[in-house]
Amino acid sequence: MDMPRGTYGFRFAEDKELQLCVLFAAGCDSITNPSYHWDGLERTDGPLLLFQYTLSGEGIYESGKQRHRITGGQAFLAEIPGPHRYYYHADSKDPWEFLFLLFRPNLILPLWRKFLREAGEVPYLPVDCSPVKLLRMIVNDAAAGRISDPFIASSSVYQFITELARLQVTTLRNRNNWSENVQRAAEFIENNYAQMISIDQLSEHVSLSKYHLIRRFSASTGLTPGAYLTRIRTEKAMELLRGTGLSIEAIAERVGYSSGSYFIKAFRTMTGLTPGEFRSGGDSLAYRKLFFD
Repeated sequence: MDMPRGTYGFRFAEDKELQLCVLFAAGCDSITNPSYHWDGLERTDGPLLLFQYTLSGEGIYESGKQRHRITGGQAFLAEIPGPHRYYYHADSKDPWEFLFLLFRPNLILPLWRKFLREAGEVPYLPVDCSPVKLLRMIVNDAAAGRISDPFIASSSVYQFITELARLQVTTLRNRNNWSENVQRAAEFIENNYAQMISIDQLSEHVSLSKYHLIRRFSASTGLTPGAYLTRIRTEKAMELLRGTGLSIEAIAERVGYSSGSYFIKAFRTMTGLTPGEFRSGGDSLAYRKLFFD
């Protein structure tokens, strides 16, 4: 691993009048000891956001009732305190090598939550993508002593989280670079969004296991299959809200939701507006369409 190993902490004095992001720690580590274990409910250093990216080897990340093997190219996102654990895989023969950033939620929590909602807790990121390159640079700068004041630290955090969120936009625009299986999965969602599409149905259609489908789809598009389906349904719903007089319940059914209330919740999560507010314009602009970034 061609990176300076170690954890670098930052405790700059905070000025309440300055709106700055707060970098708590950055580092690079190689773990071989099974005693490596962190429990998000037992930590007392929060509130913190953790982004940890695996370079090689593997570890385990547990969140709620979900258990994930974190391998090379995969990250996990954790909010501290929170109901999660991560630890070294006891049966692993290789070191778990990773980069990580810890920062306060100040100013960046909405961007963090947006990426988390669209990419999932355990996204795959190409090693040459902008966020990972920036992560390497931050760790190198920390090791070299170049993060020497709260302004540099704040700039590093904000640039990283912005690049992370921006990754969703750039991957969605590069559809020609998606693998054939991912393109087929996306087309299936686009043509069948009005039906209840299960991950089992989708994986069978493209002849991939659920595990490999989710991994490849997320790495190519920046979205989980479920988040991609929600995006397509929302776009179709906007067309119906503006172009027809159908009721909210009827539109919900047409775009694949089992109830109007679930549709309203999903639509508001994506757009910040209820379907009724989008249709009427209310006190805001009367949008014909919203473009997601």
